[in-house]
Amino acid sequence: MAILRQPQHPTPNPDLATTLSTYLQSQHLPPAQAWLQTLLPTLKPTTPLLAQQKTALFRLLATDLKTSVQPSPSTTFSPAISDPSIKDQRIPGPIAVQVLDVEDIGRSRWSQVEALEAAERGETTKGREVVRVVPEEGNAENATTASAGPHKLLLQDAKGTNVYGIEVVGVEGVGVGMSIGAKLVLRDVTVARGVVLLEPRCAEVIGGKVDAWDRKWRAERKKVLQEKAGMQR
Repeated sequence: MAILRQPQHPTPNPDLATTLSTYLQSQHLPPAQAWLQTLLPTLKPTTPLLAQQKTALFRLLATDLKTSVQPSPSTTFSPAISDPSIKDQRIPGPIAVQVLDVEDIGRSRWSQVEALEAAERGETTKGREVVRVVPEEGNAENATTASAGPHKLLLQDAKGTNVYGIEVVGVEGVGVGMSIGAKLVLRDVTVARGVVLLEPRCAEVIGGKVDAWDRKWRAERKKVLQEKAGMQR
């Protein structure tokens, strides 16, 4: 008589929550326990730990920091961060922030609208010549609207505090082609008159995107630029 064997299921690692939490903290993204507990059931127990860590990081980078990261006084901005009466203040960090808006302040808004309209027509310029282009999939806007900046970013920490940041030196990954909801880590950053001064030594783009925010921002970008430029279309 054959004996039916019950399928063997791997025993969940009881320390996985602690392990993932430690890993995310090492990336300066201390996870909120409620978010972590919703993540754990979605991870396969048979998946190697390294892959689980990368999955946890990828998913956290696609979230709103206000729901996924545990705020603390040392990892969020002070209440006076945007006070223009304070000449300068130093923020040691590291502080993880997300991008809510990005604007190229090195080009006029009018020229940016024209570049977007050229992109809609599938055109770009080479000198004085208009060239028809077929951008690579997913890269249509970057093909015609990329610029050297400097850029002005609206940043938000895990507590929900908003502050503007301006590039004083170009930061790799910052530009109008970056994703809305992208995460940056700020370390030993200077804040002057309520504005964060961004440069490579103190600001690092670590990636991510909040899809809903990014779609809305791109859909409305031309209209917002037109309104700010006082253009009637």
